[in-house]
Amino acid sequence: MSPTLKRGVSVAIIAAACLLGVAGCRAAATMGAKPALDAYSQTDTTVTQVTNRRQADGSEAHLLSAFFGLDDALPRMSDRVACKGASGGDGMPVIFSDQVDIKTVEPGDFRITTASGAVGKVTCLTLGPANDPGEWRTVLLAGHYGGLDDEPATVEIVGNVLSLDGTVNFKGARVAVTPLPEGPRLIWAEIVPQAQWELGRPADQSPFGGGSHCPVGTLQVVRVTWAGGVTKPAGAADADDVERVLYQVTTVRPDGAEAKVAPFALGDLKDGDNNHLLCLDTTDRATAVSFPAGYLTDPREDLNPETSVAVTTRQPPGTP
Repeated sequence: MSPTLKRGVSVAIIAAACLLGVAGCRAAATMGAKPALDAYSQTDTTVTQVTNRRQADGSEAHLLSAFFGLDDALPRMSDRVACKGASGGDGMPVIFSDQVDIKTVEPGDFRITTASGAVGKVTCLTLGPANDPGEWRTVLLAGHYGGLDDEPATVEIVGNVLSLDGTVNFKGARVAVTPLPEGPRLIWAEIVPQAQWELGRPADQSPFGGGSHCPVGTLQVVRVTWAGGVTKPAGAADADDVERVLYQVTTVRPDGAEAKVAPFALGDLKDGDNNHLLCLDTTDRATAVSFPAGYLTDPREDLNPETSVAVTTRQPPGTP
């Protein structure tokens, strides 16, 4: 099937929702014509005339990170809630500098090369669970592409992967892989456009997407993206007020003075992805976000290092 026609409810999404009971199954099955989040083609099937590598702000399209998060350790349920063939494989979230058109993203678009020069295999991929509006820049790759004895070293885009608005092609982009023992870092932060806020909306029933939103009374929302999925240490607990006050957002007042504030609430919880919404009660422009070491872990229980990232206000055309 042509990638431009690759539509339908993802089998992975329905299976994930069914884990929550009959109501979840029905909700997923009636979501309508949403794009499939999982993909399997070992070749690039996207036909396009787009060769532009420049984003709307003039910067070159690139990969922000590739995080070697799991070595032969994706859980058995991954076949149902991520993509078929993922179970027992390696897991690597790859983050793009812009949101991507999910119809153009396929395993055959990625080449993972190890330190020895061997080329790994990407069995399948998914854009879940980071698939809320504004989040379509993280792609989880499952397969077998190295281990501690020969770690993956680089990821390169060798096929046509287009930006969400169809104006940018990521072909040729490459990035060094974050080694397995390292913990997750902040990779991206952006001002969320007000059209996406939906203040007061709780998390929905599906573990893929549908995270909680900021509460009513929020004046500004900053989305932060980690290199990989993060939870509290020792398992599945989401961040809460302990982590909320540790986030420090640098803001600039109209007179140019800087201040550091903590968000008064966190959003995008309960959906298992690598994003948090920082809910602010100030309209002073947010310019940077920092977080101290040792409070959040990846699925391997590697603790985060001290980390910080600049906040961008760029919202390219096509942002949903």
